[in-house]
Amino acid sequence: MHPILKSLNENAERWLLLMFYVMLVATMFIEVLRREVLSYSSIWGEEIVRYSFIYLAWIGAAAAVKERGHIRIDVILQYVGRRTKAVLYIFGDIVMFAVAVIAVIYSLEVVHVAWKFGSVTDGLRISRVWFLMAVPLGFSLVLLRLVQSFLRDVADLRAGRPVYEGDKLFD
Repeated sequence: MHPILKSLNENAERWLLLMFYVMLVATMFIEVLRREVLSYSSIWGEEIVRYSFIYLAWIGAAAAVKERGHIRIDVILQYVGRRTKAVLYIFGDIVMFAVAVIAVIYSLEVVHVAWKFGSVTDGLRISRVWFLMAVPLGFSLVLLRLVQSFLRDVADLRAGRPVYEGDKLFD
């Protein structure tokens, strides 16, 4: 794999999350200073923070799928064998894939309506499409990571290796 593609595969979500998090924190800091020191706040600051948080959530969902760090109840998985565990993970990926496809389809309809009618944000007065695209973009990343997870799990199942379970939050 090309080094740039490999780096994107390993770090794309991290860099995007960092960018949106820095934007959120910096804007919030500036707005708090403006409100407390100057007794003045802007509507655009609130919008930047809100939309940065939305992008953080959806890109973070893709990062969680990649690392298998999403919330799950895995007490049953401790009592089943390797093959059953792999099959359960594959089944979960397939179900989540179906949910993500539905989410992309319906969220693109919302984006299309906003585009069609020229909807703009209240404070920034720019096209709302840029912010509504967070959902289809996030779920598209989720789809990509689910395909990668599915292929990894099938390869592990065929090779008889234990399936990738991700890092545990608590042991």
